[in-house]
Amino acid sequence: MFFIGVDLAGVETRPSGFAALDESMKVITMTLYSDNEILNEVNRFKPVVIAIDAPLSMPKGRSSLDVRSNIHLRECDRELLRRGIRFFPITLGPMRALTKRGIKLKNILVSLGYDVIEVYPGGAQDVLGIPRKTVSIEGLRKGLAHLRVKGLEGLQSHHELDAVTAALVAKMFYDGDYEAYGDPVEGQIIMPVKKK
Repeated sequence: MFFIGVDLAGVETRPSGFAALDESMKVITMTLYSDNEILNEVNRFKPVVIAIDAPLSMPKGRSSLDVRSNIHLRECDRELLRRGIRFFPITLGPMRALTKRGIKLKNILVSLGYDVIEVYPGGAQDVLGIPRKTVSIEGLRKGLAHLRVKGLEGLQSHHELDAVTAALVAKMFYDGDYEAYGDPVEGQIIMPVKKK
């Protein structure tokens, strides 16, 4: 049984991190580029949950990112703000391309029968008490290893480390150890339950 995490880039010419985590917490990681590469690997692993680090829905009342609007946040984004978790709004510059790609990829995966969730590795790392990549890539790798993830030796790509975090949240979602921020109709961000 596999749990997939994807640290999605906004465009196919930039690297996306990909991680497949099994039940024993052993992870396989790689760097991918195109949607087809991602779909091929997903179909190879046949995961029970796919966690994508990208906005996978639009704010209520907004149908397009191409038309100007004063609606910028979803309820899940507001919940991140309430909890003091930093993030980039989906309408901010490069986030527009990421949101469009994320929604497109999610729709393809759902049509293929996969369970897809939106995650935010930086926020998950905050909740789990491990460093974000912007603080220390090595610290993030060690933090994931401390959470019992195996197979990280020598792994330094921050894209792959965020994908591992996403895969870990996918497993926690499957195991029921999660909180869903936001409105299920509008779209939710799945976050790990804060460890006591």
